[in-house]
This record gives sequence, C-alpha cells and structure tokens, in this order.
Amino acid sequence: MMNSSSRQSLKVSFLTSPLKGKINVPGDKSISHRALMFSALAIGETHISGLLEGEDVMRTAQAMRFLGAHVHRQDFSEWHVIGKGVGNLEEPHDVLDMGNSGTSARLLSGILSTHPFFSVMTGDRSLRKRPMARVIEPLSQTGAQFLTRNKGRLPIAIQGVDKAKSIYYRLPVASAQVKSSILLAGLNAEGMTVVEEPIATRDHTENMLNHFGVMIKIETLENEGKKISLQGPALLRAKNIHVPGDPSSAAFIMVAATLLPGSEVLIENVGLNPLRTGIIKALLMMGADIQIMNERQEVGEKTGNILIKYAKLHGVDIPASMVPSMVDEFPVLSIAAAYANGITRFMGLAELRLKESDRFTSIMNMLRKNGILVDEKDDDLIIQGASGNIPGNGEVTTHMDHRLAMSASILGLVAQKPVMIDDVSFISTSFPKYFDLMNSLGCQFQI
Repeated sequence: MMNSSSRQSLKVSFLTSPLKGKINVPGDKSISHRALMFSALAIGETHISGLLEGEDVMRTAQAMRFLGAHVHRQDFSEWHVIGKGVGNLEEPHDVLDMGNSGTSARLLSGILSTHPFFSVMTGDRSLRKRPMARVIEPLSQTGAQFLTRNKGRLPIAIQGVDKAKSIYYRLPVASAQVKSSILLAGLNAEGMTVVEEPIATRDHTENMLNHFGVMIKIETLENEGKKISLQGPALLRAKNIHVPGDPSSAAFIMVAATLLPGSEVLIENVGLNPLRTGIIKALLMMGADIQIMNERQEVGEKTGNILIKYAKLHGVDIPASMVPSMVDEFPVLSIAAAYANGITRFMGLAELRLKESDRFTSIMNMLRKNGILVDEKDDDLIIQGASGNIPGNGEVTTHMDHRLAMSASILGLVAQKPVMIDDVSFISTSFPKYFDLMNSLGCQFQI
C-alpha cells in the first residue's frame, strides 16, 4: 500500500526532439487479470506468457494463491497456474488486499459470491473510496451476503452461497466490470445466467470463456447492446494464454508520437480488440497518422502492430457511443485535444467520475492549471485546443491515479513551460518501467 513517504514528484519540460523507435508495451491489464482468475478456476495447468507484471495484476495473482490455486512465475516471464476448478476454491486465511485495482475487486466479488465461504477484501486509500454497490446489487441476487462501509465502499465482507441462484440482469449503465462479475458468479450458479448491456463493452471475459471451453451465447440487441448467456455450473479446462500488449498503455505513446514533430514509432504486438480501440478511432478522426499492420488472433483477441507518425490535429466531437471502447484513454486524449486546433467535445463521460479518481474533474483541473480553456455541460467535457501552444507552468494533482499521472507527463513534453506532477510513484501499478520505455524513444524523463 502506498504511503506519503513513497511519493515521487516529477518536473517535465518541453521536448525539442522527436520520438523514434520500435517497442513493445506491457501485457494487457484487463486480459492479465482474467487470465489469472480463469486459470485458477480451470482444471489442469495453464501457462501464461506476456502477463502484465504491474502491481494491480500481482494483487490478483496473490488473491488466487490465497484461494488455493498454485500460481508461480517461471523464467522468461512465463507464469504457471494450476487451477482448483469451479466451486473448489478455498476460504482465504487472510484479508484479500487488492491495492489500487478496481478490476480485481469487482471481478473477484463475482467469484467469491458463489463459493460457500467467508472472505474480506480491502484496498489502498484510493480504492477504498470507489463504489462497489453496482456489483453488490446484482450479486446479492445469487444469495450471497455483503457487508460494506457507507455507500458500498471497501473493506467488504462476503459470505458466499452454496447452490447459488442464476440471475437475469440488465445493466443500468454499460460496465465491463459489472458484466464480468456477474458472468464469473454464473460459472458456479445453477441454471442460465444472463446479462444484458445497453452498449457493447469490452468482451475479454466472453473471449476467455470461449478459450477455456465454456459455451456462451451472445446476441446483438437492436439498441447496439448485447445479451450474454451462460449455463452453470460450468467446467473450465486449462489452456495456454499469450497476453497481447495493452492498448491503454500504447495510447500514451500514440499521443506523444502524434504531437511531437518528426516522430515515428512502431508499437508491436498490441491488442486490437474493436471494443478497446476507440482511442485509435478518435485520433484518426482528429487527423492522426496511424497505420495498423500484421493483424492476427491471440486467445480470441485481435492483435497487431501500430505505426504512428507526427500529424497536425483538429478538434472533433467524440460521441457517447464511443466511451466504452476508450473509457480509460480520455485523460491522455484530452492532451491531444488541448494541443489540437479547434474545439473538441467528449460526450457522455459520467463513467469517468467513478474511476481511480473523479477523472472528469481531474482532467479539467489538469488542463486549466496549464492554461487550457475547459468547460463542462452535464457529462460532456469541452476543450478549446491551443493550436500547439499549451502554456504549461502548472502543477497536476494526480489523486493516486496512474493514468492521470502518465497523461500529465505527456502534457509536459508539449507544453511551453514545465509541468509539475505531484506524484508518479504508482504508475507501475499498470505500466512497469514506463519512464525507461519512453526514454528509450527519446524522452528525457529524470526520476
């Protein structure tokens, strides 16, 4: 858990040189979490390569060990997991500390709710502020019991249920984490578990269920949503996994290379799931020079290489329908919007208020403190681009939000005056060696 003595501030100054090079980004965080959880629920031994070894994912690895799975790292960053099978996890002997990982906490709640034992989850200061009510409400319908702090916040005590009930649940708002928690619960529930989502969200859970041999039915609804059904109890059989590079991590490099004149960067082996690549679509709408190369399939996920070159950007309207496909990328896309020529409007960003910090407010504060005109209307964020002349000279308060911290570092590279970031110590939760990788491309970050 992070404490005040480990805080690390950073001053970032204007970069006069381009970014050049060929790199790989760390493994996809969403897929890495699921790879460990599904492997622990499978029968047999799963080998995982490319796993993200950031703190968030390591919290999931430790939790699965506490639940009885054998999880260990081999040489060359390959991980081996010997699963317990659905319904056979063990009561943890200690509190499950999920650190800063909301994905771990919410998805694991689904697993714990339909295993008949008692467990307790907590997290760091940031995670303990984030709401869990939206997973508790549907999971309670299985028969599980939950006890939380005020407004459904961690720590949370869960009494799982034997012979859990399957449920039919319509998501009030699009959320891949809520959908996944219900499907994970459904693996050990009697009967058909069904989730309807109003807008299609990232489908890593569905892809991995298929990979492990679970039969699921996916129907497209008239309103662009989906209905996902699975029959429980389910049997998962171990199957090896290669985790592609995380498009959310690639986003920071894509924006930096787009904004810095003369840049040309090739990012290899990146996940290109259509429900995760809204950032690429948005940048192309703004005039970016991005090419997708060598497309292929890995564990049911589209993968390929991304070539990014410098380009001049212009403001656009990003509709609410694109939000689920790029919900984590708005902090760094806001830097592109601030640098662009003209006005950019991000629509329907209510979900950003429920992230590691209130990202909606944090983005506005980051930009305003560095001389950018920003306005809000309901859940829309309106940014007046500076046509390449971001003033800078402000301090960014990160609120322990790793994506905000990395976005602020990109802002500093293109601002006229230095940008101060109050804390970058927790970036490793999602992007280990972020600064080393960026420096290998030509940045001059000094930690």
